[in-house]
Amino acid sequence: MSLLEVENIDVFYDDVQAVWGISLRVDEGEVVGIIGANGAGKSTTLNTISGLIKPRTGSIVFQEQNVEHLPAERIVELGIAQIPEARRLFPFMTVQENLEIGAYNRRAQSMEEQTLEEVFDLFPILRERRNQLARTLSGGEQQMLAVGRGLMAKPVLLMLDEPSLGLAPMLVKTVFEAVQQINDGGTTVLLVEQDVQHSLELSHRGYVFENGRVVMEGNGKELLEDPHIRKAYLGL
Repeated sequence: MSLLEVENIDVFYDDVQAVWGISLRVDEGEVVGIIGANGAGKSTTLNTISGLIKPRTGSIVFQEQNVEHLPAERIVELGIAQIPEARRLFPFMTVQENLEIGAYNRRAQSMEEQTLEEVFDLFPILRERRNQLARTLSGGEQQMLAVGRGLMAKPVLLMLDEPSLGLAPMLVKTVFEAVQQINDGGTTVLLVEQDVQHSLELSHRGYVFENGRVVMEGNGKELLEDPHIRKAYLGL
């Protein structure tokens, strides 16, 4: 069943076009990966889906409702949560305070205590660090906190933007294992990631962005075997 359908969106920053006729689909229960070089339009597409940017043309349908003109806070209430690149935590608030802020929408508030325990079970280090300021965490712990804050919103669709950026290889593995657990728990995931190998291994389906356009799509493992992907993104 289709959860999200993006159809032919054009997105501009003032008069500069960043996304050209992007279309993609995310079905319920999937992990869908978006790969591409810097400046390919990946983050712009996520920001448009989450309502931070409005498309000039095209439509975005989530659970059979058009959302392209809704404010971002309303889109969160409907069940879309985005974990932005660079985490954007509140550095002088504690781990627990950062998590609690994630549950600000009305739908999530009634389940806040239960969700907090689920996040602590997923990332036990956050339970240990719950009273520490976010700024004192390591980079990997901050990424876990950012993901946990997104989960506090009780999303139907969780969108992650470069969750492995700047992390050591062992922590990259931990983050991708957490994404797998989140999906296994029933949350649909849209994943933007420059670690093409890990992303496509995890993804049921994937889209390849180049210069603001979709140039390829398909099964995640099949894309990994594509000669263009292997040469352009894996150096093989």
